[in-house]
Parts: sequence; structure tokens; C-alpha cells
Amino acid sequence: MARTRARDYDEKRAAILRASARAFAKGGVDRTSMSQIAAACKVSKALLYHYYESKEELIYDIIHDHLDQLLTTLVAVDDPGAAPEQRLRALIGATLNKYSDGDDQHKIQIEALPKLPADRAETIRDVERAIVRKFSDAIAAVNPALGGGDPRLAPTTMSLFGIVNWAYMWFRPNGPMSRSDYADLTTKLFIGGIKSL
Repeated sequence: MARTRARDYDEKRAAILRASARAFAKGGVDRTSMSQIAAACKVSKALLYHYYESKEELIYDIIHDHLDQLLTTLVAVDDPGAAPEQRLRALIGATLNKYSDGDDQHKIQIEALPKLPADRAETIRDVERAIVRKFSDAIAAVNPALGGGDPRLAPTTMSLFGIVNWAYMWFRPNGPMSRSDYADLTTKLFIGGIKSL
């Protein structure tokens, strides 16, 4: 007979993902054992294995959950009918806000994605591609000359991701600039550059 799920299964799983991400980010994906993860989650190793049969499955879920939540957020805020500058600002702002508690997940994505089996990595890359398309569409709306297969669109889009994705390395919530201010600054820098292409 199949084991039934507890009512709080999803909440416990989410807590395990958060605590595991912290532990992996601190200790490194390769060096952190499932025993250390269980301790970080304040659960028994047996309970951890009830949720995740392997470290690979846990790492996959951390990355996939992180990116899937980001994509869901971007779909919700993206308004192709808005002024192009406002549309791009909304996407940048939503991404930076979503990253406000995603530093650990972001580190794991960078470190562990290349180590996942090809099929799992490809599933994650599908989500990444959908996120990138949201930004590419918004950038092409700012400067229609970049649409229609212009080879500059992909590098322009990835340059924007370079700025936004690596903000976790230096951005401090108590620093001189809020996430909203940084989103404004990044948008202004990029709007000027995009229009000049």
C-alpha cells in the first residue's frame, strides 16, 4: 500500500529546500553530505530520505524550484502592452526582488547545474531559456531593430543577465542603494545602450 502524504508535506519540503540550499551554499555541493543536510534541516536522515532519495534529486529540486518561481513571477509581471521601458523595468525589478532571498539557490545553480545528469540539466535549461526569452522580447520591444534574428539580441540579453545575476556577490540590503533603486539604475543604463544599437 502506498504511503500517504502528511498534510504539511509541501511546507516541510519547502523548509528542507531552504535549509539544504543554505547548507550547500556554505559547504559546497560536493563536500556537503546528506547527513549534514539532515542536521541543517533539523530532521532525521530517514525523514530527509522520505522527501529526497538522493543528493542529486535534492539539488535538482533546489535549482528547478528557484527558477520555476522566478519564471512564474516574470510571467505575472510581464505586460507586452506596457511601454517598452516600463516592461523591461518590471522584469528587472521582479528578478532582483525574487533574488532577495535566493542567493544560496543562485550559488547552487552556478556550481551544480553542470554536474547534473543531462536530462535533468536540460529540464532546468528549458526554464532558463523561457526566462531569457522574456527579457529578449522586452529588449527587442525597446529597440525593434534587435528583433527578427539580429545577432546582437542574445549577447545584449545575456549582458543584462550578467549584471542582474551577479548582483548577489556585492549587493547588501543595508547598503546605499535599495533593490528598487538598483533596478532603476540598471534599466536606465540598459535602455540607453539598447536604443543606441
